Amino acid sequence: MKSDKVAIKQTLARKVAYRIKRSVIPVFVPHDFADLAEYDQVGRILRRFVKEGLLIKLGQGIYTRSKISKFTGKSTLEKPLRDLAIDALTKLGIEVVSTSFEKAYNQGKTTQVPTGRVIGVKKRVSRKISYQGKSIIFDKVVCC
Repeated sequence: MKSDKVAIKQTLARKVAYRIKRSVIPVFVPHDFADLAEYDQVGRILRRFVKEGLLIKLGQGIYTRSKISKFTGKSTLEKPLRDLAIDALTKLGIEVVSTSFEKAYNQGKTTQVPTGRVIGVKKRVSRKISYQGKSIIFDKVVCC
């Protein structure tokens, strides 16, 4: 009976790993695997993949694929943090818009180039998205 449980877990882990590998968008939330198993089971597998270095945790319930850096040999992000954060917000159903800083720069009102760490959103976001001490700041834009 015990071997049946091990076989089921390995099969579920393989299914999750296959879906992660084949996905076009490199950001994942546990809801992406809801059709495979329950929330707790998926969470355990995702945490195991983080320990193994297959995934990187960006925030609560937000994971991304990792790749091996050519320079350090350690796992790192596949895309820039800003792009991954935008993908994550889109998956969570939050609309991303231009920030007030980007608008001012594009209109020629300032020569200060936006850093890219600020993302404009239309509604309040309470999540923290970060990697290695670098976090994304959300700018709630009132009007388009």
